[in-house]
Amino acid sequence: MARLAQTAGLTEVQQEILKTVRDFVDKEIIPVATELEHRDEYPQQIVDGLKELGVFGLMIPEEYGGLGESLLTYALCVEEIARGWMSVSGIINTHFIVAYMLKQHGTQEQKDYFLPRMALGEVRGAFSMSEPALGSDVSAISSKAVKEGDEYVLNGQKMWLTNGGSSTLVAVLVRSDEGHPEGTAPHKSMTTFLVEKEPGFGEVRPGLTIPGKIDKMGYKGVDTTELIMDGLRIPANRVLGGVTGRGFYQMMDGVEVGRVNVAARGCGVAQRAFELGVSYAQQRQTFGKPIAQHQAIQFKLAEMATKVEAAHAMMVNAARKKDSGERNDLEAGMAKYLASEYCKEVVEDAFRIHGGYGFSKEYEIERLYREAPMLLIGEGTAEIQKMIIGRRLLEEYRIQG
Repeated sequence: MARLAQTAGLTEVQQEILKTVRDFVDKEIIPVATELEHRDEYPQQIVDGLKELGVFGLMIPEEYGGLGESLLTYALCVEEIARGWMSVSGIINTHFIVAYMLKQHGTQEQKDYFLPRMALGEVRGAFSMSEPALGSDVSAISSKAVKEGDEYVLNGQKMWLTNGGSSTLVAVLVRSDEGHPEGTAPHKSMTTFLVEKEPGFGEVRPGLTIPGKIDKMGYKGVDTTELIMDGLRIPANRVLGGVTGRGFYQMMDGVEVGRVNVAARGCGVAQRAFELGVSYAQQRQTFGKPIAQHQAIQFKLAEMATKVEAAHAMMVNAARKKDSGERNDLEAGMAKYLASEYCKEVVEDAFRIHGGYGFSKEYEIERLYREAPMLLIGEGTAEIQKMIIGRRLLEEYRIQG
């Protein structure tokens, strides 16, 4: 089954990590994923197993108790986990975006305080940009922070927090106008706050409410929530990096990592859909032979496998570019766009191969069919990716003179 989506040039350590994660997925996730998903049940046992493997500390530097691995290693692990159940990769992804933002932009005190416990999975991260009245238009954020003495008072409503209930640390992007004169560009008057809270729902600290889980078509098991701030008081030392006005850039840096992650998820889900399709096609018989021997089905399998391979190659390229220290928004946008679109198409082809059985909750492909659409909108819609790609191309190919 592992012929597709191979990655050249991995170290022995990377290969060992991937083998460990793949074995865990095959033994601990795939056998229970569909049942847990249908019950919309948080996969506590799976999360505990990933903690033991050290996955929550995968990209956190060794000096803070993590494994200090690259974005590529992380993305390949996410690909494996999403192959088992995409929701589990979501539980890890938001945690990693916050850990990455702390590593890149946090003060020394913030790194020392949070990262060792994040590496162990004791502190679990979530991050929050979106609001009910805006989707991809981050510049229209209306949640505000006002300074009062040594504290900031936060008010506003946020939307679409993955891990909103189960997390204990949320990186929240709000508008903070102090020090920024009237007419300052919106993205220069935003600040990221590190908000600690109790896990669960309801009022999780004074002034902060997580109302409950949003009921979703797919992407179940993981909790997706709103976040309501009403007079939430945060000390000034919990401004990410210690300086206001840098939140937009910090979040966008984190989202670049997130886009590679979503591409990796698309690759993983597409691989699983291909595995299910190619397996079913060899078992199901029509007109006296397995449907895999019909040219129509072989064409589908050929197209599916090619898409799996292409998406994987672009995802690996985007991760390696970020690891090399280069700007990768173009590559990450392309990888996220292609992988999510191809994932939807590969899942649909596998669904068609299953015929009527694909519509039955008894078959795994039914779950994948409901999960794939989330990738089209998560971490920026396909349309937003195309805008980013288009603008970057015009920067690179600007006509001189």
